[in-house]
Amino acid sequence: METPLPQQRVSVDSLSNHDLILMAQAGARPDRAALTEIMKRYRSHVDRLLYHLAPDWQDRADLSQEVWIRVYRNIKNLNEPEKFRGWLSRITTNLFYDELRKRKRNSSPLSLDAPILLDGSELDWEIAADGPSPEDNMATREFYEQLRVAIADLPDAFRQTIILREIDGRSYEEIAEATQVSIGTVKSRIARARLRLQEQLSGYLGS
Repeated sequence: METPLPQQRVSVDSLSNHDLILMAQAGARPDRAALTEIMKRYRSHVDRLLYHLAPDWQDRADLSQEVWIRVYRNIKNLNEPEKFRGWLSRITTNLFYDELRKRKRNSSPLSLDAPILLDGSELDWEIAADGPSPEDNMATREFYEQLRVAIADLPDAFRQTIILREIDGRSYEEIAEATQVSIGTVKSRIARARLRLQEQLSGYLGS
């Protein structure tokens, strides 16, 4: 049985996230006031995720706008409002990879301050302060280009899982709920994704 909404109009900023999403889903069309408040609360989450996925893309604001258009069109299909954040992350990552395919992977390097974890350990991408040579700079940029291509080449299930884990910082339990698979499957996908990335980047990672 669905939770009834209050009969009188209440201020959207006083509602919990759960009730706010129910309010957005209640009418024939998504409630604009509720959606505006949802966007206010979750905009930084979308922007942060897009930044890690595409730090050098100049049209991230346009991508963010498209995310919210997709939310508006599909929010009524969300059956469990408490899982909105994971659902929003999937919309954002799927949009990014749609765009990446359109651009035929002609992308810029990843941001130096975006940590990537491989095999449980954080790799240190920081450039030494005493000034790298032009060759070192070129090698670093080439590495990031190859890393992004390697992530884009992962099967959809592996790519989504590794992004949710390493970039979005989700727990195994949260990823399992968001992707509707078991925790064992989540761990297996992460391990296999890390292995594939290591294999493709072995020339840059050394021993």
